[in-house]
Amino acid sequence: MGGSESAPDRPGRPLVRKFDQRLNKLIATIYPDERRRPGYSRLAKEISEKTGGTISGTYLWELATGKKRNVTLEQLDVLAEFFGVPPEYFLNDEAAERIDAQLALAVALRDAKVRNLALRAEGLSPASLDALITMVDEARKVQNLSPIDDDDTGTKAPPGGR
Repeated sequence: MGGSESAPDRPGRPLVRKFDQRLNKLIATIYPDERRRPGYSRLAKEISEKTGGTISGTYLWELATGKKRNVTLEQLDVLAEFFGVPPEYFLNDEAAERIDAQLALAVALRDAKVRNLALRAEGLSPASLDALITMVDEARKVQNLSPIDDDDTGTKAPPGGR
């Protein structure tokens, strides 16, 4: 194992392969409009201003593109603090799945009509809520949208209802 070249992706190193994907997902969640998304230098400056930690724009780009995978614990903490996730998000599949579900909800609630629908559903009986869920599932099928996971089970809703 001589040389200083980086090791190729191996099955035993899944964490480093997923780091860039998770970082990019967080960036896209905070800045959904790609046209208005800051560059890595600007993002690094925002991270520094919010957290007091330092990370360069170049290093941030290298992490986001998978060119570098040797994030330090300090940088991991800075990124986690900035994006409002625990450091485990970057390192643990179960934590990432749980947080991704929370992020998806937060993104959905950005839409005023989705918020309005959720607020209007508050207080309805379980049977009425099930009927609304069935209607929304059918509307998603009509529009060729993917099914939504059930919050309590983490599994796809069965076709035709719950």
